[in-house]
Amino acid sequence: MHGFVSSSYSYNFNRPLTNTNCGVAPLTACVRIFDQDDNSFKLDNTELVFLKQADDKGDIGFRFDLTFGFSLPEGAQRLRSSPTSGANVRGLATGDDDFDLQQSYVTWNAPVGSGLKIDFGKFVTHVGAEVFDGYDGWNTNFSRTFVFGWGIPFTHTGIRASYDINEKWSVMFMIANNWEEAGTTDNNSEKSFGAQIGYLPFENVSILFNYMGGNQGTLGTDRGNDNWRNIFDTVIDIGITNQLALQLNADYGSEQNSGPGAGTATWWGVAGIVRYDFNKWFSLNVRSAWFRDQDGFRLGAVNNSLREFTITPEFRVLQNMIIRVEYRHDESNLSVFETQSGTGTRHQDTVAFNTLIHF
Repeated sequence: MHGFVSSSYSYNFNRPLTNTNCGVAPLTACVRIFDQDDNSFKLDNTELVFLKQADDKGDIGFRFDLTFGFSLPEGAQRLRSSPTSGANVRGLATGDDDFDLQQSYVTWNAPVGSGLKIDFGKFVTHVGAEVFDGYDGWNTNFSRTFVFGWGIPFTHTGIRASYDINEKWSVMFMIANNWEEAGTTDNNSEKSFGAQIGYLPFENVSILFNYMGGNQGTLGTDRGNDNWRNIFDTVIDIGITNQLALQLNADYGSEQNSGPGAGTATWWGVAGIVRYDFNKWFSLNVRSAWFRDQDGFRLGAVNNSLREFTITPEFRVLQNMIIRVEYRHDESNLSVFETQSGTGTRHQDTVAFNTLIHF
């Protein structure tokens, strides 16, 4: 059994009228995906993980992640698709959804070649560079990029098979339910498909090519099943030196028949993260990202370009305890961020203090 706890305090210098970092119209959903509250202390996430590895061929294992909190679990539960337009309407929580079964799957290491691992159940997505924070990995920054929040799915329910071809190449293929509703249910009669190709060209470089696609149309609407949604994703990790690391991420997404009478909607984004370890107890993480919602399909604002710059000093005060301080600057070409009077402005600045404990 393993565990993880994350708690935080965040503050928005815009002093938004609604006390959130979400933004205003023409946005139809909260622009910040987990760190949504202004001037607030929060228990972001508490996680208990029950795990049995399936390392050898023929082994059967499992993983069960139960999470409770007022940021990540609520955010994972807010994945909804509009029943009329199919557009993503992730937003502020409206119900008692502080618990989330983040992952729950069984693994069989089939005796094929070097071992074909087959997972069946619910699992986090393979798409994107950022992750759901947990005992076995967390992001270098406290907040998530717009690329993570609005460019990709979060979790899937289905079956996936992973295979290491050799020391340099690996592949994965997946069949799952639809993107939203946390992937636990399907909104039509078809399934989505995912794939990953991993490549290690050098000892200090890794490259992941990810894909997810499937029909997302809701039965009984004028769109039917005729709107295929795609996401293409690339993640590159480079260990420049023993102390300096670089991570690059690029996404391109599209959906056919994105609304009544509408054509194909597109969105794309890029992100870069630099991490420098000064010593055993202190690191500095710097991130920049850009997300383009060309047709307003993801956030509701047409021709919306979102940019952010984030700097996060990290202090490892104990072997299993981390303290982070974060400054983040958000910008848009539209006045989508909220001011103290409730009107829109093109920028917002936030700070956050975050504590992580893992075991």
